[in-house]
Amino acid sequence: MLACLGVALAGLSGCASEPAKKKDYSDLVWPSPPEQPRIRFVAEYSGQKDLGVKDELKAALLGEEPAGLALQKPYGVAASADGKLIYVTDTKLRAIVVFDLEKKEVRPLRTDAQGAMYNPLEIRLDKQGRFFVSDSERKEVLVLSAEGKTLMALGKKEEIGRPTGLALDEARNRLYVADTTKHQVLVYDLAGKHLLTFGERGSDPGQLNYPVNLAVDRDGQLLVTDTGNFRVQIFDGEGKFINNFGQLGDSYGSFSRPKGIALDSDNNVYVVDAAFNNFQIFNREGKILLFVGTTGHEPGKFWLPAGMFVDSMDRIYVVDSTNARIQVFQYIKEKGESIDK
Repeated sequence: MLACLGVALAGLSGCASEPAKKKDYSDLVWPSPPEQPRIRFVAEYSGQKDLGVKDELKAALLGEEPAGLALQKPYGVAASADGKLIYVTDTKLRAIVVFDLEKKEVRPLRTDAQGAMYNPLEIRLDKQGRFFVSDSERKEVLVLSAEGKTLMALGKKEEIGRPTGLALDEARNRLYVADTTKHQVLVYDLAGKHLLTFGERGSDPGQLNYPVNLAVDRDGQLLVTDTGNFRVQIFDGEGKFINNFGQLGDSYGSFSRPKGIALDSDNNVYVVDAAFNNFQIFNREGKILLFVGTTGHEPGKFWLPAGMFVDSMDRIYVVDSTNARIQVFQYIKEKGESIDK
């Protein structure tokens, strides 16, 4: 029987058509030549098909799903230190999807019953391998082990309204949580102790209006996408206002619907704008340096982008939500100079 099955599979495989070759985007850079490139497109990931699809005819004969797991409505992204594992929250799948680039496998992160997710948004990892995940429907931030075991659930006692963005500052033992509907930021230590809450609704410096995503710079300053005020605000670790930049508009350097935010090794600030379908890059004074993207489906184009993450090797991960994929870019330095030079 097995021998017959092997012959049948071999015959089916021989009849299968060759998959269409994907267009080469290895030369896709920003700004365009002859300018010195600063951002390079690296890859896009939407599901198992991007890491190697099973033979569809064999899969059908064996009763397997040929395409495997695929993203449906992603929001947040993070990656392991070596870049071999990419973790994506998916609000429709209600799960964390793991892209294992080394094993060429896409799988859900299995959690225990206590770690069941309903609307997972942001995700961050610490050096211990723990996951921090905001769940807006649970109104909690889950802390999970690398194996998916629930270690803590933060926020019930503080009555968080809608936890969205997260930022980790391991050097200073801080976890920051954006509470979007209460227009504030909560600060915890990494053992789960609530330290302070700051922010109130308004448009004055230091006030917030639907804060969404967060990032911490190398000096421990907190950057907040103050979405309803169309700006980025900067605070110290105790919530004291330092500076802000941005305003409502449709020109470069302005915002319409800012979301994901991150910093590279040169302290440049990256801000996703879901309305512009791009991300913009600023220096720390808020000067616009470059923008990447426009509306569309091809690599380097976006449709309602959401969260983002920049790793220690300056790889930029952007959640392209409605296109149901993650796009990866590389920040390019020239002779040690930053993009601001």
